[in-house]
Amino acid sequence: MNKIFLIGNITHDPELSETDGGTARCKFSLAVNRAYAGNNGERQTDFFSCVAWRNQAEAIARYCKKGSKISIVGTVQVRQYEDSQGVKRTAFDVVIQEQEFLSKASETAEEENNAPKATNQRKKPTLKPVDDDEEPPF
Repeated sequence: MNKIFLIGNITHDPELSETDGGTARCKFSLAVNRAYAGNNGERQTDFFSCVAWRNQAEAIARYCKKGSKISIVGTVQVRQYEDSQGVKRTAFDVVIQEQEFLSKASETAEEENNAPKATNQRKKPTLKPVDDDEEPPF
């Protein structure tokens, strides 16, 4: 089984692009703190290269930015390539299957949607008087 669950912060603004066939792809790096501190008392951080496709890619690019907290579920893909000096390299990417945004959407995304800003004011429900003399309906 190949499944990975991560919660972390995006290290740079997500990069949205399209394949030659027109499929949306979004790449970003995710910083995930380890559960324990090192010998010097500082917490260690791991960095994961992540990629999302299609609608997920567009949503992440639209609502996330550097520093956004996100939860992802995905699979790990291994790819090999040759760098500019001809050295063979191996890279590990997390291919996102599910995501949940844990930070508020950026103000820029809200402005793009022309969405009104949320308020904490709720309408109070209208209450009807109850006649206690009636029999219960059950």
